[in-house]
Amino acid sequence: MKKILSFFVLLFAFSAVAQVIQPVKWQTAVEDNGNETFTLVFTGKIDAGWHVYSQTTPDGGPLPLLATYEAAGKGYDLIGKTTESKTKRAFNDVFGVDEVFFEGKVVLRQKISRKNPKIKSVVASLSYQVCEEKCINEDKTFTFSLPEPTVSTPVASESNTVTAVDTVSKAVDTAAVVTNVATSKKVEKSAEIKAEKSDDKSIWSIFLLAFLGGIVATITPCVFPMIPMTVSFFLKQSGSKAKGRFNAIFYGFCIVLICVLITLPFHLLEGANPDVFSEISTNVWLNVFFFIIFSIFAVSFFGAFEITMPSALANKVDSASDRGGKIGIFFMALTLIIVSFSCIGPALGFVLGTSLNSDGGAWILSLAMLGFGLGLALPFMFFALAPSLLGNLPKSGGWLNTVKVVFGFIELALAFKFLSNADLVLNAHYLEREVFIAIWVAIFGSLSLYLFGKIRFPHDSPLDHLSVSRALLAVLTFSFTVYLIPGLWGAPLKLISAFPPPLTYSESPNGFGASVTTESATALPDGAVAGPHGIASFEEYEAGLAYAKKVGKPVLIDFTGRACQNCRLMEANVWSDQEVLKILKNEVVLISLFGDERTKLPEAEQYISKETGNKIATVGQKWSEFQRQRYGTNARPYYVLMNHEENILNEPVAYTPDIDTYLSWLKEGVKKF
Repeated sequence: MKKILSFFVLLFAFSAVAQVIQPVKWQTAVEDNGNETFTLVFTGKIDAGWHVYSQTTPDGGPLPLLATYEAAGKGYDLIGKTTESKTKRAFNDVFGVDEVFFEGKVVLRQKISRKNPKIKSVVASLSYQVCEEKCINEDKTFTFSLPEPTVSTPVASESNTVTAVDTVSKAVDTAAVVTNVATSKKVEKSAEIKAEKSDDKSIWSIFLLAFLGGIVATITPCVFPMIPMTVSFFLKQSGSKAKGRFNAIFYGFCIVLICVLITLPFHLLEGANPDVFSEISTNVWLNVFFFIIFSIFAVSFFGAFEITMPSALANKVDSASDRGGKIGIFFMALTLIIVSFSCIGPALGFVLGTSLNSDGGAWILSLAMLGFGLGLALPFMFFALAPSLLGNLPKSGGWLNTVKVVFGFIELALAFKFLSNADLVLNAHYLEREVFIAIWVAIFGSLSLYLFGKIRFPHDSPLDHLSVSRALLAVLTFSFTVYLIPGLWGAPLKLISAFPPPLTYSESPNGFGASVTTESATALPDGAVAGPHGIASFEEYEAGLAYAKKVGKPVLIDFTGRACQNCRLMEANVWSDQEVLKILKNEVVLISLFGDERTKLPEAEQYISKETGNKIATVGQKWSEFQRQRYGTNARPYYVLMNHEENILNEPVAYTPDIDTYLSWLKEGVKKF
C-alpha cells in the first residue's frame, strides 16, 4: 500500500506550484489629522480558524505582536503607543497563562508627528505569531507614503500681500492632495477586489476542468460498463428502492472521498517544505520518469498490452467489499478506482497537469481532485435516482476502444511536454520549439488518420462507415493539426502556448529565415538578454536594478520558470498585446528571475535557509528564497513593480490572463513611480 501511495504522490504532483501560507492579508492607510500629524493604520484580514497574538499577551505564553518604526525620532516622532482593535482572551493549558489574541480582523493604529517636511514616507515593520493547529512567525514591512506638507499662509505686509487669488489657489492645491489620496485608496481597493474576483474565477475554472475530466473518464472501457451493473446491483440487493438509491448515492460519495483523500500527503509535504511542488514539477529526472510512464500508458491504450494494478491488491480490496454496510460500499468504490486505474489514471494525470495554476499548492490540488471525483461519481448517482434512463445508455462496443485509442494519442502528446520540461530546465536545447511542434503535428496528424479509418489498432472493430460524431472529431483534429504547422516557421500558436517551449527557445528565435543582426544585438543593454517578444530582460537582480537607476525607469520583477506553463501563457497571450508590449519595452526595466534554474551557485554564495533549513545551492533556489523572504510567496508567475529604493509601487500580481486587468496594473504602477 505504501508503494501505491508513493506512486500517487509522484503521479499527481507534476505542474503543481506551492503557495506559502499567508493567513493574514494586510492593507495599510494614512489618515491626515492636520498640523502635520498623521495616523498610520494597519488592517489585517485573518483567515478563518487562525488567530494573531496581541502586543499585550502575557510573558511565558506565545510571542506577542511587535511594531517597530524605522528612523523614529529622526524627522518624525511617535505619539503614544500603537493601539489595537478589540481582542479576545482565553486560558492556554499548555503555557499556563491567558492568551490575548485577534480573530477575523486586526486593526493597529499609530499616531506620528512630522518634524521634517522632507520626510515623504515612513517604513514600519510588524513581527507577530499567527496560529491555527500550527503556528507561523511572520515579519512584514510596510511603507507609508505621507501627503505633501501643507504650505503655511504668509503674513500680509507691505512687501507681501496675500490676495484672494492666492488663498483660492492654496485651497485648490490642498483639496487636490486630499482628492489624490482618496482616489489612490479607491484604486487600490478596486485592484484588490479585481484580484479576488480573478482568483475566484481561476479556482472555479480549475474545478470545472477537473469535473469535466471526471465525466470524460466515465466513458472509458474500464468504467462505462460498470455504471448499469453497479446501479442495478444496489437497486436489486438493497431490499427497497429507497435504500438502493441511498446506497448508490453513498457509493458515489465514497468515490469523491477517496479522490480527495489521495491529496492528503501533499498537505503534509507542503507543510514540511514550501518549495516541494516547485521542486517536483521542475525535477529533471522526475519529468523524464513521467515521460516514460505516460508513453507506456499510451502504448497500452493502443492495444500493445494491458496495465492493471496488482491482482493481490485488487482481490484483497474486493473481498473487503463483501463485508456489507457502509464500509463494504466504501471498499466497492475503492475497488472501482483500483480496477479501472489503467483508464482513469492517465485521464486524471492529464486533468491535474493542465489545470493546476501556479499559486494554489495543496489546496488547489484537493479542489481539482474533488471536481474529478464528482465528475466520476455523477453518473452512478444520477442513474440511481433515475434508473428508467439506464435503457437509454449506448451499448458497450467497439466505440469504447476508439475512445481508449484517442486517449492514447493525447497521453503521448502530453508525455513530450514532460520531456520538454526536463530539456528546458537543463537548457540542453535537444527538444527545441520546432522539434516539439513537429512531434505534435505527427501525433495529431496520425490521430486524424485513425479517426478517418486509415489506421487500425489490434482491438479495433471493423469500420465499414464513419459515424457523424467520429467524422466531426476527425475534422476537428485535422484542423488542429493544420493549425500547428505554421508554428514550425515561428507562428505564436496562442491556443497551445502553455505547452511548447517559448519562441526564444528555438532554432530560429526571430522566425523562420530571420537572423539576429548586429544592430539588434547591440541594442540590448550590457548584461541583458533578448526575452519574450524581443524585450530586453535582465536575469541578474543587481544588474537590472542598476540599469533602472541609470535610465530612470521603474523595475518590473518577473518571477518565472523555464518549465512554467502559466508563465508561457502570460508571455504569449498577455505580453503580446500591443499596449502591454509597449510598456514592457519602453517604460519599465524587466528583471526575469527563474526559480527553476539549475545552474550551481559558486561555493562562496551557497548558504542554508534560516526559514526552511534547506541548502540554497542553485540559482533557482536563490531566487525562490529571495521571492519568499521578500514577498511571502513562491508562486510563478509573480510580478512586482518597484522603485529604485526597492519599495513596491502597487500590489504585486500573480497569473493574470485578462489583458485589461494586467494593463491597468502596469499603468497604475508606472504612474505611481
